Amino acid sequence: MTNTSSVAVVTSSDLAEQIAQLSLDMKGDQILSLDVRKLTSITDYFIICSADTDIQVKGIADSIRQNTDHKPIRIEGHEQLNWVLLDYIDVIVHIFRTTERNYYQIEKLWADAPTIEYSDDDFTTVNSITG
Repeated sequence: MTNTSSVAVVTSSDLAEQIAQLSLDMKGDQILSLDVRKLTSITDYFIICSADTDIQVKGIADSIRQNTDHKPIRIEGHEQLNWVLLDYIDVIVHIFRTTERNYYQIEKLWADAPTIEYSDDDFTTVNSITG
């Protein structure tokens, strides 16, 4: 007997794009998607975004958690709301208060990663690695 039911497969790039769009919808700032697949084995993508207030950080994190079919395996920083990390294994989301993001500048650690910047319902490739 053949199973004819279909299961939607969501790739890590699809999930990263969905999370970036949800961040944008919640008025996140400086939203970046870093493709780190060729640089590390810990994850495929980092999504990094900023927000000016605790309430906005919480709103972005909650929107991502509620509007994706996936559940994070780990959540860090949801109590302090300075830097919330949502770990979806293949996608790790960093939601910073703007001051903390400016201090840590984690995107500079992954400067060699192909990067997409999301803004105003559009996205731009910031850099890419050829090879």
